[in-house]
Amino acid sequence: MQESHRPAVTISTIAAEAGVSVPTVSRVLNGRGDVAPRTRERVETLLRDYGYQRRGVRPEARSGLIDLVFNDLDSPWAVEIIRGVEEAANEAGVSTVVSAIHRHTSPSSTRQWLDNVSARASDGAILVTTDLDSFLRAELQRLQVPAVVVDPAGVPDLDVPTIGATNWTGAVGATEHLTAAGHRRIGFVAGTPGLWCSRARLDGYRAGLDAAGIAFDPDMVVEGGFDYQSGFRAGCRLLELPEPPSAVFAASDQMALGVYEAVRQKGLRVPEDVSVVGFDDLPEARWASPPLTTVRQPLAEMGKLAARTILRMLQGEGPESPRVELSTRLVVRESTAPPAYP
Repeated sequence: MQESHRPAVTISTIAAEAGVSVPTVSRVLNGRGDVAPRTRERVETLLRDYGYQRRGVRPEARSGLIDLVFNDLDSPWAVEIIRGVEEAANEAGVSTVVSAIHRHTSPSSTRQWLDNVSARASDGAILVTTDLDSFLRAELQRLQVPAVVVDPAGVPDLDVPTIGATNWTGAVGATEHLTAAGHRRIGFVAGTPGLWCSRARLDGYRAGLDAAGIAFDPDMVVEGGFDYQSGFRAGCRLLELPEPPSAVFAASDQMALGVYEAVRQKGLRVPEDVSVVGFDDLPEARWASPPLTTVRQPLAEMGKLAARTILRMLQGEGPESPRVELSTRLVVRESTAPPAYP
């Protein structure tokens, strides 16, 4: 009697027998043109001989892997996102692969990541602070990999579910907290230029000033990069102004802590001489000296919702909403006080 079942062959099996790498087999499967003709023929022959089934979206064909992709992984901010994604994925019995794509410094990294996604047959992808451009979207669709974007870099594309936070509202609340305390000269350390959240927080800062009848002064705004060093440099510039601010609102906690150091090096104190507000509510905000007043951005919850959205899509369900913004809230601690010289 003929055997009706045989073990399922994997891409790795094909690669080993063909004497090529797993990404090469993946490129053949995906119809890529950057494979030598003889290599392509050898791989395709093995695929036919083994009766290899190309990746589909059937539940039984899933790998149980979700890709979580950042532009950079050098921030505690990223750790909070990972924590949320991992929690939701673990509850569903799914594993997470975390990686970084340095798209601006290494254009080939996107192609390499796509090859890896194909090779490991990832079920879905969560991309953080990125633009899902037409090329990347088309490639993921061809690979049948649904995607969700967390904190999109540009104007959200309603064709792809996005998870964000109420950046504008949070920035308005932080600025109004300072104006209500009596501050009239409020410096702002902006986030990385061009990012959607950076623009929203700057607009919120301006709206908060306007609500208090304070004219916007462009000299009071210094661009940063969401990191400690850029916050320190921006803080030094603001404190060197002929009329320095009595308060500084930084668009991230990391930059706010950089402002702390700038204040210290000027021989001043927080909040006695300069009040400081951050944005994110990372764990170090509570540990800072003094503890940092900040806008809480629900980072872990954003990651958790992104993972659950991917899992819904894998079940054939649509996202609950194409664009979700989770609420931010001001957490008042000891880094803010009325100005010493009103």
